[in-house]
Amino acid sequence: MIQENISRILKTIPSNVTLVAVSKTKPVELLLEVYASGQRIFGENKVQEMIEKFEQMPKDIQWHLIGHLQTNKVKFIAPFVSLIHSVDSLKLLIEINKEAKKNNRIIDCLLQFHIAEEETKFGLSIEEAKELLESPTFIEMQNIAIVGIMGMASFTDNTEIVTHEFRVLEGYFQIIKSHFFTFNPEFKEISMGMSGDYLLAIEEGSTMVRVGSSIFGSR
Repeated sequence: MIQENISRILKTIPSNVTLVAVSKTKPVELLLEVYASGQRIFGENKVQEMIEKFEQMPKDIQWHLIGHLQTNKVKFIAPFVSLIHSVDSLKLLIEINKEAKKNNRIIDCLLQFHIAEEETKFGLSIEEAKELLESPTFIEMQNIAIVGIMGMASFTDNTEIVTHEFRVLEGYFQIIKSHFFTFNPEFKEISMGMSGDYLLAIEEGSTMVRVGSSIFGSR
């Protein structure tokens, strides 16, 4: 079942788009099924759950933290996390940089933007992102790499709203790329789109989709 789901999803995703298997709340047995199908990138929302799975799973997995990250939790994932999708403040970046340095690593990060209508979702505005990237503190950081941006669309069946929000995020990517990363080929990721809307997201320029229930089945 899971292997069929993955192969079906992969057929709908262009080769330049990365599939992140969102494995939050799912037991290790199911993750191992996904792993057996060849999937090596897993996304977790919670630090504690990610650590437990990291310890039990094969070591060639890339772990992505896709949920909101508190500064006091960074140290626990700094030794192994591949990508942090949810950077929404300079304060958090300072902490990631500090812990990455302790582990002699450079940690890849995405800036999270607020694009949804719901107030509850975290994220920067374009003004806040520019301010962050222009700050002397950020410019001096040696142990993080901003490789793109992330956003979550509104939870709605209205595809016009979702499409508009994805377009806004893609527009932010172009602004940030042209202002700050023109000559940096590493800045290339737009993480947007989940099980219900990843095909729309790909149409609007997503390079990374976070898919959970379409792989594992709904809870």
